[in-house]
Amino acid sequence: MYFETAGIEVAIWVPPLVAFVISFFTSMGGVSGAFLILPFQMSFLGYTSPSVSATNQLYNIVAIPSGVYRYFREGRMVWPLTWVVIAGTLPGVFIGAFLRVKYMPHPANFKLFAACVLLYIGVRMVKDLTGKNTGDKSQSEKRFQALVREHAAKVRQLGAKNCEPLPAVAVTHFNLKRLGYTFYGEQFDVSFWGIFALSAVVGVVGGIYGIGGGAIIAPFFVAYFKLPVYTVAGAALMGTFVTSVAGVIFYQALALIYPEMSIAPDWLLGILFGIGGMAGMYLGARFQKFVPANAIKWMLAGIIVFTALRYVAAFFGF
Repeated sequence: MYFETAGIEVAIWVPPLVAFVISFFTSMGGVSGAFLILPFQMSFLGYTSPSVSATNQLYNIVAIPSGVYRYFREGRMVWPLTWVVIAGTLPGVFIGAFLRVKYMPHPANFKLFAACVLLYIGVRMVKDLTGKNTGDKSQSEKRFQALVREHAAKVRQLGAKNCEPLPAVAVTHFNLKRLGYTFYGEQFDVSFWGIFALSAVVGVVGGIYGIGGGAIIAPFFVAYFKLPVYTVAGAALMGTFVTSVAGVIFYQALALIYPEMSIAPDWLLGILFGIGGMAGMYLGARFQKFVPANAIKWMLAGIIVFTALRYVAAFFGF
């Protein structure tokens, strides 16, 4: 099948299948998988114009709601964290989209930028996974995993009786200084402005890269703010969804300003990727509780570093 905006020809079943496999695994870490679908489009499908970023964000819009629904259904959405992420990333997405079109239309320059971002995240995650307190964190996360699975069983029971499930997360305080919540008796407290500042930077980078920012912000929540992956996944996905909506709208508007460039998304291609991602994210969010947190982190770190090194190699012609 030929996709006119993208200027590529590919079998109609390939985009949803690829998106399903990628999103199933990445959604467990609060990542939509867009950061891997982008290199697939550029390297394997040959889709390198700026509109690939908008198409990638369209994928997020279609795919993410199913994953968010599962985390919400199991009571693991930290809504104040979600609102801060959205407030911080939203303005940055517009800036990032403009920078992508204005200063990085050439695919080689864009790949080098993407490589630097991904490599930093991946190395930071590996460092955190091999740090001094890894053993203590692992025990804590094993406890959380067991409790999450137990809670999910209760949710299924209550759901059968048409009752609202009890939340696994309880917000203790939320103001312009701090955000705090408990997760199965353990308290977590983070700086409001720290989260907001990180989200603003992520918004710019995500707007340039066309990923909504989830691939960047979820690892930072785990590595820097020491939040459990079982509580940040839903917030990261929801933030990515909202910023992706804004990103697609902005790219569509930029297409009117730069008619000589391919900037608006390829709607059919993005929707096909999104359909596969929708199924993958729902199942990934559902099965997350059966996968150890460390395994999820190592999976994310490995994928991120591998993708970054491929971009660097491509830029230098290796």
